[in-house]
Amino acid sequence: MASEASGISHPLSGTGSTAAAVIARQDRIPIWSLSYLFIGIIGIGFLFTFFDIFDVTVSFVQTCIQVVPGCTPPTSANYLGLPVELNLAGYVVGALILAPLADRFGRRDILLFTLLLTGIGSLYNAFVSDYPNFVIARTITGIGIGADLALVNAYINEVAPRASRARYTSLIFIMSALGAFFGIWLGLILTTPAAPFPLGLPFAVAGPMFQGNGWRIMYGIGAFLALVGILLRFQLPESPRWLISRGRVDEADKIVTGMEERARRKVPDLPAPDAEIPVQAGATRIPYAEIFGNRLYLRRTILLVIVWFLGYVTVYAIAQGLTVLLDSLHYPPPESGMIAAFGTFGFILTAIFAYFYGERLERKLWLPIAALLTLIGGILIGVAGPNNFAVAAIGSIITFFGFNLWVPMTYTWSTENYPTRARATGFALVDGIGHLGGGIGILVIAPLIPTLIASLGLTTGPIVIFVIIAAFLIAAAIVAQFGTATRQKRLDEVSP
Repeated sequence: MASEASGISHPLSGTGSTAAAVIARQDRIPIWSLSYLFIGIIGIGFLFTFFDIFDVTVSFVQTCIQVVPGCTPPTSANYLGLPVELNLAGYVVGALILAPLADRFGRRDILLFTLLLTGIGSLYNAFVSDYPNFVIARTITGIGIGADLALVNAYINEVAPRASRARYTSLIFIMSALGAFFGIWLGLILTTPAAPFPLGLPFAVAGPMFQGNGWRIMYGIGAFLALVGILLRFQLPESPRWLISRGRVDEADKIVTGMEERARRKVPDLPAPDAEIPVQAGATRIPYAEIFGNRLYLRRTILLVIVWFLGYVTVYAIAQGLTVLLDSLHYPPPESGMIAAFGTFGFILTAIFAYFYGERLERKLWLPIAALLTLIGGILIGVAGPNNFAVAAIGSIITFFGFNLWVPMTYTWSTENYPTRARATGFALVDGIGHLGGGIGILVIAPLIPTLIASLGLTTGPIVIFVIIAAFLIAAAIVAQFGTATRQKRLDEVSP
């Protein structure tokens, strides 16, 4: 029998290992035990996904002028709701239809397909000539994104160390932050006219009155990023937990053995395998039946749908609607874009913060903190008004830090609430339906702005608007406290 430090083999590895024994061996590995290249490979997909989500934030004004006859910067808000809402509807469709295929056919293969579909949608966007085709392209993109986010989060949680699932979800989320950063800043450079800071960027390249094709270049860049991500994803191994859920124990054993060997390079004396707990090897029902036919998972699903739905009202009202929102508050359009762009610094900071500190608290305890920061940042933007760019920019950074702290913690928590045999489906279900709340953030709140400004004025009105937006995230954080604790627990213990 080989010693733990030899790195040659493990007494439980090889043909004949039981499903429970393989999972026990994986659960005892305390560090990331796949190639770090795989984090980058998955991260490229996330970078593209969030680039696509945020590129519309600044660029839509230019897009609207080109594809909608008679559209002007002040009236662009009237045309933003439909592509955003159908993008979110596509997100729901993709999540609910494609994610269950990953529970049936594997994480890796469906991850390739979802990114391919998303790239096709982005390429279509780059060549549209009218508003209906723009809306269709955004819908196709949404279908791919909805499933891809579910699969990436399920995959990361299934291969990360049990004490670091939030940490590695946050590490991938750093790539999301970079995607949002590039989406907004490239939007400023390519789709707004040059103007003295802070009314704009002196080196922006769009022509007078927002004319130009910068928005097409942005969607072309998105399609290129998707292509790179697809080529790289061919290198990903399948999730051992998924293999076991389909009864393919020997294949899972080989991958876990490789994980152990890699881990021993940094931790020669790996801990003894965790105690074996029952593991289902060979799913017998379709994923939706696993969820809706089990009271435990049904209750969790209802709670998480409420949390996501309420939270996404806030997230999308800011993430995709902040520029249009600020335009409605009488900010000059270029300055609105600059304020949103500064918010991306908060996005990056919160991803780094979550990576280092996300495991310090239970997932659901981070949500009230995130909601409070979002409220504080929004109030600062409302107090600043169009004449105090510095305060508004600081408020934007704090706001983006707040609502983006909410996202990776809830990503991690949602995947932990479901068993491997239905994990991708469960996440897709709650996150997908929850995204309908994002449409409310755009379609319902935006029309309230003129009425509130007219009745409350430009001093009080903006503050009230941002309080209303943050209130949904606060409500989501309160509901979340009724959920289960998952931090540092084994996945099969939390969700048998």
